[in-house]
Amino acid sequence: MKSFIYNIKKYFNYSLYSAKATLKSEVAGSHLNWVWWILEPICFMLIYTFLVQIVFSAREPYFPVFVLIGLTIWDFFKRMANGSVKLISSNKNIVSKVYLPKYILLISKSLTYLFKFGVSALLIVIVMIIFKVPFTISLLFIIPLIILLYLISFGISSILMHFGVFVEDLSNVVNIVLRLLFYMSGIFYSIGSMVPTPYNEILLNLNPIAFTIDSFRLVVINGQLPNMEILIIWFVIGFILCLIGIKLINKYENSYAKVIS
Repeated sequence: MKSFIYNIKKYFNYSLYSAKATLKSEVAGSHLNWVWWILEPICFMLIYTFLVQIVFSAREPYFPVFVLIGLTIWDFFKRMANGSVKLISSNKNIVSKVYLPKYILLISKSLTYLFKFGVSALLIVIVMIIFKVPFTISLLFIIPLIILLYLISFGISSILMHFGVFVEDLSNVVNIVLRLLFYMSGIFYSIGSMVPTPYNEILLNLNPIAFTIDSFRLVVINGQLPNMEILIIWFVIGFILCLIGIKLINKYENSYAKVIS
C-alpha cells in the first residue's frame, strides 16, 4: 500500500496531463466542444423525465433532480467499468515501451470521468435551485458517498483491467452485466417504493450502485442521512476490492506486454 501511495504522488503530474489530453481529444473534432458534457446529461434527464412521468405516470418529488442523480452516478461507474477492460491493450505503446505502474493508467482515466462527474454534479445543483429543492446540512454526506463511489468503481475496474488482458471476450460479458445492473440500480425509479418488500432492501443492500444512488437521493432530496451501517460495510468492501485489484496488477503487470504484443 505504501508503494501505491508513493507511485500516485510520483506519477500524479503524468495522470493529470494524460487526463487533460484525453478531455481535449474528445472534443477536438466537435463544433460544440465541451458543451456536449453539459448537453448529454441534460438530454438524458429530459428523456427519462418524459418517459417516466408522462408515459408511465410515475410520481416522484423533484423528479428531474431524482433522475439526474441516478444518471450521474451510473454514468461514472459505467465509464469506469467499460473503460477499464481494454485499457491495457489500448495503451500498448506505453505498456510495452515505458515502465509505468499499470494502475496509474486507470487513475489517469478516472480523472477524466471525475471531471465529467463534476460537471453533472454542478448541473444537479442548478436543477435543485430551479425546482426549489431545499438545501440542508445533510448535503455534507455527499463527500463520503462520492468517496465510496470512487472506491467501489476503482476496485471493480482494477480487477476488470487485469482480467481484460487475458480474457478476450470480457468486454462483451461486462456489457451484458452492466445492462442488467442498470435496470437493477433504480436509475429512473425508486427501488424502495417500486420493488416489493423484502426484495427492495436486498437489492439496495447488495447492490453498491443502487445503495449509492438511493443514499444520494436521501441526502439531496429528502435531507436524510444514509444507512450508516451499510455505508461502512461497503466502504470496507470497496477498500478490499481496491487491494485485490492493486495486488493483481502488481503481481502480473510484467506479463501484460507479452500477452498484448
